[in-house]
Amino acid sequence: MKAKVYVTIKENVLDPQGNAVQGALHSLGFSEVGKVRIGKFMEVELDAADRAQAEAQLKSMCEKLLANTVVEDYRFELEG
Repeated sequence: MKAKVYVTIKENVLDPQGNAVQGALHSLGFSEVGKVRIGKFMEVELDAADRAQAEAQLKSMCEKLLANTVVEDYRFELEG
């Protein structure tokens, strides 16, 4: 089973990297760009017995390693 995991900084947390990208885009002439937020994207192959087990495994992975849940949110999608 294949999973796509998206990790993003929480809305109430400052994103200096996103601000830097926004500034760079403005300096390149893309003045229409508003707020930019930076995140992470991962693809994970799972050998799970069923969808429920895969979801439980992914939740555990995200909370233990893939996302810093103090400042980041996560979501995932399962394929197959």
